[in-house]
Amino acid sequence: MRKLATVALLLALPPLMTVPTTAMASGLSEKDQARVDRAPRRDRDALAECLRKKKKGGKTGAIAGAAGGAGIGLIAGGNLGETALAAGGGALAGHLIGKGTSTNSTCDALLKRYK
Repeated sequence: MRKLATVALLLALPPLMTVPTTAMASGLSEKDQARVDRAPRRDRDALAECLRKKKKGGKTGAIAGAAGGAGIGLIAGGNLGETALAAGGGALAGHLIGKGTSTNSTCDALLKRYK
C-alpha cells in the first residue's frame, strides 16, 4: 500500500510543478504578449496594462449589451428567438463599444505606437 501511495505521488507531482508562462500569468493572449515583448522595456508594463483594460472593457460591454438587448426584446414583446437575437446584437455592439472606450488617450497612443 505504501508503494502505491508513493507511485501515485510521483505521478501527480510533474503536472503540479509546471510553471505558467508569462502570457498565461498576465492574462494576455500570445499575440498580445508578443506585442508587449516587441515594445521598448520602458513601455512594456504600460502597454500590457492598456491591453488588459481593453480586453476587460470588451467583456464588460458585451455583458451590458446582452442585458440591454434582452431587456429591449422583452419590453418590445418579442418571443424567445427575437429576444435572444436582440441580446446577441446587443452583446456584439456592447463588446465593440466597450473595447473602444475602455482606454484613455495615453493608452490609445501606446496601442497605436506599438501595433
